[in-house]
Amino acid sequence: MTLDLPKVYPITDAYLSGLSHAEQVARLIEGGASLIQLRDKHAAPREFYREAASALKVARDHHARLIINDRVDLALALNADGVHLGQTDIPVEAARQLLGKEAIIGFSTHNIQQAILATSFPVDYLAFGPVFQTATKANPDPSTGQTALREVRAIKGPLPLVAIGGISLSNALEVLKAGADSVAVIAALLGDPTKIAENLSKMLAAIAAQANEASTD
Repeated sequence: MTLDLPKVYPITDAYLSGLSHAEQVARLIEGGASLIQLRDKHAAPREFYREAASALKVARDHHARLIINDRVDLALALNADGVHLGQTDIPVEAARQLLGKEAIIGFSTHNIQQAILATSFPVDYLAFGPVFQTATKANPDPSTGQTALREVRAIKGPLPLVAIGGISLSNALEVLKAGADSVAVIAALLGDPTKIAENLSKMLAAIAAQANEASTD
């Protein structure tokens, strides 16, 4: 069964927002999030576990799904909804064996060759990027641009496609038009922690308005 992804897929960042993951999740849900990824490249494993446990409680209370970035062990220990894996993380097949068939597993790709290979993996969605330059990753891969995104769209088969990297309110619509099923967003939502819910609500409203316009054309 194909995963039904929301148009906007927020990713938390405690360093950028200055907020706990639980508080970020609460504000994102207030803005309309239904699927959120917890990402923390700085916290020690024990600290991230505590943070993720609190965030998961908030998500469960509001019927939102929570994906853990990189850490299959934490996703398993917390019974989170799934995990998002990168090119250097535990192999997808091993993660699937550990987490079971019901878990959501996403996988990051950064070029067309990686994307082609990933279509044979037991994953639920494919992430591709960075589409634009991004400042939320220490050593980002080169930006792919939208032409490469269209190429991945053409070869991905039934897998939902998530575009990531430098996506904001000003470019999210064009990225979705280029073939993404969903956009993963960090800085554009979290940069001003007082406006997290407002930022997400605005982005979702803009996307919905474009969809309505397209349906009436």
